Amino acid sequence: MCNSSHFRNMNFKNVKTPQMPGGGATSALIKLGVIGGLGLYGAMNSLYNVEGGHRAIVFNRLGGIKEKRSVYPEGTHLMIPWFERPIIYDVRARPHLVESTSGSRDLQMFVLRSSGTTIDTGKVLRVKIGLRVLTRPVPDQLPTIYRTLGENYNERVLPSIIHETLKAVVAQYNASQLITQRESVSREIRKILTERAANFNIALDDVSLTSLTFGKEFTHAIEAKQVAAQEAERAKFVVEKAEQDKKSAIIRAQGEAKSAQLIGQAIANNPAFITLRKIEASREIAQTISNSSNRVFLNSNDLLLNLQEMNLESASGKK
Repeated sequence: MCNSSHFRNMNFKNVKTPQMPGGGATSALIKLGVIGGLGLYGAMNSLYNVEGGHRAIVFNRLGGIKEKRSVYPEGTHLMIPWFERPIIYDVRARPHLVESTSGSRDLQMFVLRSSGTTIDTGKVLRVKIGLRVLTRPVPDQLPTIYRTLGENYNERVLPSIIHETLKAVVAQYNASQLITQRESVSREIRKILTERAANFNIALDDVSLTSLTFGKEFTHAIEAKQVAAQEAERAKFVVEKAEQDKKSAIIRAQGEAKSAQLIGQAIANNPAFITLRKIEASREIAQTISNSSNRVFLNSNDLLLNLQEMNLESASGKK
């Protein structure tokens, strides 16, 4: 009881608290660690790389896209962490495949003339064209492209201008010209597309037609036209063959008439001509019989060898 009252009467105001050894060094280490961490964060986030075939622009949270030296080439570059961020564009040519369905009044008239039948206009006018384009952004205009179109500029621009260009160009050609003048069609499409894409700061390196497909009705009309052309050529050949056969028959008849005339003259001039022909005929008959496997017995009359009955002297005397 006495001890507790004595403890309560003690004055703690003048009591000095002992300090822990090394307390200042700990706070210094903490400060150094914080500063080092901030420095490491700043060092890691103040550098960015631009790979080959790419270009970069920098967006600042305070001022937006930098105008002065706004496009950065390949390599490693500095930026202010958090305040700035790089936007990297691929400036290499990339292929894009686009298919469009188009047509024209010329195509309809061509099919009607070629087939000679009435065909549904809506089906005939369909021409499916596949187009392959190589595009790339203009490097110096990347800030403008980012402000107006964003990063997915191809998806926003190419489909609309390609479809419009294809419809405009195809309307100038009929079906046969689209097939036979494919290079001209491709050049015309490339010219218009290049001008349209330049308005959006996009460069076109190549434009080529990959496919050209017509509707089933048009295909059937073309096949019918080809069949008709083949039939006409066949009929023409038959007519020419008949003409040639006619000429051949005339020439053959003329030859036979001339031959008969010459034979008649030979007989009139020399009756022994008939005897010579009989000898030649009998020789052929004898040769044929000798080559046969069957045995045949013929008299001299059947072999035309009844030469004893011929009066050659009287024939020569009449001459």
